[in-house]
Amino acid sequence: MAYGTLEVVLVDAKHLHNTGFLTKMDPYVIFSVKTQEKISTVAKGQGSNPEWNESFLFTVTDDVSELRLKIMDKDTFTADDFVGEATIPLDPALFVHGSLPPTSYNVVNKHQKYCGEIKIGLNFTPDPQNY
Repeated sequence: MAYGTLEVVLVDAKHLHNTGFLTKMDPYVIFSVKTQEKISTVAKGQGSNPEWNESFLFTVTDDVSELRLKIMDKDTFTADDFVGEATIPLDPALFVHGSLPPTSYNVVNKHQKYCGEIKIGLNFTPDPQNY
């Protein structure tokens, strides 16, 4: 069983459905791999086409089959709005070859309708002690 670090590179998003009523939305992303969760910075005022260029590290084994993410819109006076979500399958080849270049994935809303795209890159580094 491969054990190591999964680096998730959050590049940007395009054509997100704007949940803001009178202003541009302030999107951020919540990533989860099994029980681990990481949250991006808020792309303040970037609306439907935010850019992040951030990396997040998860400790994983090769039995992890997916990376889940939720895009939220940060609100000041009310609860943050759900924008959309995506599930990125983690192909077993990733754990052998080590990386997937930034790729766009469809984001869907609560009704499973397309509401934009998010670009994510993946890098797996095996832990030599546990490989």
